[in-house]
Amino acid sequence: MIIAIDGPAASGKGTLGKRLAAHYGYRHLDTGVIYRAVAKALLDQGANLTDEARAVAAAEALDPDSFSDPALKSQTVGEAASVVSALPRVRAALVAFQRQFAATLPGAVLDGRDIGTVICPDADVKIFVVADAGVRAHRRTQEALARGEAADEAQVLADILKRDERDKNRAAAPLKAADDAHLLDNSHLDIESGVRAAIDIVEAVRAGRQSRP
Repeated sequence: MIIAIDGPAASGKGTLGKRLAAHYGYRHLDTGVIYRAVAKALLDQGANLTDEARAVAAAEALDPDSFSDPALKSQTVGEAASVVSALPRVRAALVAFQRQFAATLPGAVLDGRDIGTVICPDADVKIFVVADAGVRAHRRTQEALARGEAADEAQVLADILKRDERDKNRAAAPLKAADDAHLLDNSHLDIESGVRAAIDIVEAVRAGRQSRP
């Protein structure tokens, strides 16, 4: 089974992805980390984030062992990743990696912004996670503070709104819900309630398929 989880920044899709994968015994991939890794490579090189050739080279040289680097979670890298992810050739270079991951047994949960629409359009279950921008900004601010980073919530909100617009309007794989995605509003749910809601969606889809003649 392939479970695709999409949604905007700080909507909680990453946490849901990890918990769903653990619940079902599937593999999990936070696809945003891939783009963050490419962005960090460019930042480390001092390269222009819109240098598509350099970005593609970084994408092709990615080391999965680096995906756990805490530096990838920084706001600076996150903003850079949003720029890099809008480059069509970078997205093309990373599609195969993501699809191979999704197709590997026993099953996979992938979270990102174009999983249900581009990477895995035939995913068994598609969930589109949304949350109020103010709630997302508060969460992202608290995460940064917990890591010991300085964070201004008003600035974080402005950055999130800017990123939302860029993700929705980019030419390559814009952020949008697949036609057959199940909407999960995570604005006022704690982690456990959100996970339960996601599991309920998966189980409802599985039950529906099992009941078909």
